[in-house]
Amino acid sequence: MSSSSIENLFQEHPDAITASICAVLVFLGWLTLHLGWLGLSLFILPFAYVIGGYSSAREGLTTLFQEKELDVDLLMIIAALGAAILGLWQQQYSFIIDGAVLILIFAISGALESYAMQRTERSIRGLMSLTPDTARRLVNGQEQIVPVAKMQIGDRVLVKPGEWVPIDGIVVEGYSTLNQASITGESLPVEKTVGDEVFAGTLNGNGALRLTIHQPPESSLIQRVIRLVEQAQTETPPSQQFIERFERIYAKIIVISGFLLGTLPPFLLGWTWEDTIYKTLIFLVVASPCALMAAIMPTLLSGIANGARQGILFKNGAQLEMMGRVKAIAFDKTGTLTTGKLEVIQMIALNQDEAALLRVAAALESFSEHPIGEAIVQTARQQKLEWSSATNVQAQVGKGVTGVLDSQRAVVGKATFVQTQINLENETFLQSSQQWEQSGKTVVWVAHANKILGIIAIADTVRPTASTAIAHLKYLGIRFIAMLTGDNEQTAHSIAQQTGVDRVYAELLPEDKVEVIQRLQKQYGTVAMVGDGINDAPALAQASVGIAMGTGGSDVALETADIVLIADRLEKLEYAIRLGRRSERIIKQNIIFALSFIVFLLIANFTGHITLPLGVLGHEGSTVLVTLSGLRLLRNEQT
Repeated sequence: MSSSSIENLFQEHPDAITASICAVLVFLGWLTLHLGWLGLSLFILPFAYVIGGYSSAREGLTTLFQEKELDVDLLMIIAALGAAILGLWQQQYSFIIDGAVLILIFAISGALESYAMQRTERSIRGLMSLTPDTARRLVNGQEQIVPVAKMQIGDRVLVKPGEWVPIDGIVVEGYSTLNQASITGESLPVEKTVGDEVFAGTLNGNGALRLTIHQPPESSLIQRVIRLVEQAQTETPPSQQFIERFERIYAKIIVISGFLLGTLPPFLLGWTWEDTIYKTLIFLVVASPCALMAAIMPTLLSGIANGARQGILFKNGAQLEMMGRVKAIAFDKTGTLTTGKLEVIQMIALNQDEAALLRVAAALESFSEHPIGEAIVQTARQQKLEWSSATNVQAQVGKGVTGVLDSQRAVVGKATFVQTQINLENETFLQSSQQWEQSGKTVVWVAHANKILGIIAIADTVRPTASTAIAHLKYLGIRFIAMLTGDNEQTAHSIAQQTGVDRVYAELLPEDKVEVIQRLQKQYGTVAMVGDGINDAPALAQASVGIAMGTGGSDVALETADIVLIADRLEKLEYAIRLGRRSERIIKQNIIFALSFIVFLLIANFTGHITLPLGVLGHEGSTVLVTLSGLRLLRNEQT
């Protein structure tokens, strides 16, 4: 590895590198001590104390002098140094190892916290990469490439076919279809013409657009998405605030108690100073929070490993526990409850000749790159159909395609477009078309040789396991299940009926989804959000637990979410909740055991029924038992 690579590694993961070095030094100190090389061990271990404990000592002292508060970081330093001093005094050098292990545990905790902050920064960078840095500004009919940040209200912008829209604006000239999946999650491209608003981060289709900027670049929709993700991910949840308050109260009690124990007994109880210092150091050792820390982290790590075997990636150990508290779940529609891919759902053909219908439609749509056309061609290929090559093919953007097939005129497209070419007076086709459209499907009409051959229904299909997964979640006790989507009401309610969700929120922008999540949190407390698109990122960040689809999910959604369903298997949500509930039960059991054992050791210390070796043995033994208890979560949950 080159020097530059090592430097970059230190810059990107300084806390992880520090914890790793501390771990190596602790191991070498322990090894040399057990080999009888006392001098070498005493030379190595101070480096482990300094390297592993520097960050915690700095934070603890900063909190003490600036905020006038005591926290667990300072308590850890006092307990570790106390163990080292006691070890040197009593020539029980294994106590120095105990102090080094305590420091190592906190160093690992700091590395995990640092990783969480880096993940937030990566998700923000992913959002910012969606829009170009420059735009084509039009000045007196001439193009100028300028930074987006320098654009002003009233400027004109040219967006060519196939380009990403660089900034929010109003269309003043042109017609095109835009892929807005990154913003609204809509499965179909949206037609845009004069007077319509377009958003930065959306992909232009095959028409050139001229826009006028109606708001500053920093007020664009994608920038608002970025700010929402930043805000939601940096807010400390109530449970974390409670833990931090508890840690500071615990640290105050132990430090103050240790000080009183080390000074008052000679005057009040007639103890010798030797006995007083001895009992005080025992107190600091047995009261250190190692067992409490072991009550949580091994359990969560075991749960994470268990989830990984089941295709559930927990990015944050705390979210495993949070998953067990979920009371309501909000699902995105496109790519989450549905497959996110357009497919031919139904066909009605003249004289029931579906093969002839598909041949004509595929002959014209094979010249198109529109997702609807691709779905029709894919279906024809799956049925191993062959078709003649069409000539004089012309596409009317947003309407349909015309051409000549077998010397006869052919038309494929919307009803209003086909009607301009051929009379649509067919009662069966008209009724079926109306019913399909009301259920959220897109209807394609096909005509050839001056007669209607039939109609084809195109739709984004529901995942086969979606309805079963939601039914299991309700059986598990999830009180409310919602669907959030940028699609229209008809399509949304059609999907809802098929999947069994309790309520539909349709035609939502990313910020609207965040507002819905916030309302659900006020009503139900712990709320999970399941999504896959860039437009879901703010809601994933706002939710108590953000869950992303691993296969089809966007990079930003995967970075923002706390949990990833690696194979897009919604049925694994039930397993994740059961796993979270088990982890919460085990953590509570471990905490009760750890606190009870600390109290027992403290009582034994004050009554004089415990020596320092027994105190260390009890302290380390309780830590081992709690750790082994946490490993129970490695066993698969029976669902």
